[in-house]
Formats: sequence, structure tokens, C-alpha cells
Amino acid sequence: MNFLNTFKKMSKLEVGLSVLFALFIVLPLGLPDLLANFIDSALGMLTLFGLTVYLFYHVSPVVAVLFVFVAYELLRRSSKKTGKAVIQKHTPTQAKKDEKMKKMNPKKIETLEEEIVEKMAPVGKSDIVSYVTTSFSPVAEDIGAASKY
Repeated sequence: MNFLNTFKKMSKLEVGLSVLFALFIVLPLGLPDLLANFIDSALGMLTLFGLTVYLFYHVSPVVAVLFVFVAYELLRRSSKKTGKAVIQKHTPTQAKKDEKMKKMNPKKIETLEEEIVEKMAPVGKSDIVSYVTTSFSPVAEDIGAASKY
């Protein structure tokens, strides 16, 4: 009984809005590209949330609840139209990318050339360098007006 009183108290504008909202929910209407791109953005979602809160405070609860379903349908249809949901669904996470990279880079094994160089190269295995002092001193001639560089 209380539910029927809610419908009787609704204005003609609220009844019209509820009919339009019900038709939008039921019918498979397409969205224009401009509207779909706006709704699928952060600003569009914030706008829908703001409209929902506004309707709950200033309009009949029936219209506000219908608008919640309309907002859901708008989000669903716009994400289907723009394709962002599909892209996000098939984009791999960083963990999956790291796992693929580990598979592509197998454990490094030492080659024959590296083994031979390790055995034969004196790098890091030679004796400590000792400096020998001698009486030799280089002689430089006068180069005149020529440049030293």
C-alpha cells in the first residue's frame, strides 16, 4: 500500500523520467561515440555518481533507484563501445611479464671458450707488480716552433 502511495505522490516529470529510464534499461539502445568516451572516463563516472546522489536527495526514490540501473547500463554500454574493458582484460600483469622474461632468458651455462680463457688468462692470477729503478733517463730534443700536441 505504501508503495502505491509513492507512485501517486510522483509528479508528471518524475513519472516521465521513470518511464524513460525503464525504456533505456530494457531497450538495447546504442550510445554515441562522444557520450561513450565521456562516460568511460573518470570524469564521466564522477558525474554519474554526482547525479545519483542528487537524485536520491531531490527526487522520488523510485526514480533514483531506476537511475542507478541506468548508470550501470551506461557504464556497461560505454565500456563495450570504447573497448577499454577488453584491452584491460587482455593486458598482462607485471608478474606475468616477468615470468615470460625468465622463460626467455634461460640459465647461463659456461661455454668451452669461457672455460679455456678462465684457465689460461693471467688476469687476476699474476704476481704482484714490482717497479725497478734504473739510471736510464729519456732525452728530449728541442722541437723549435712546432707544437707539442
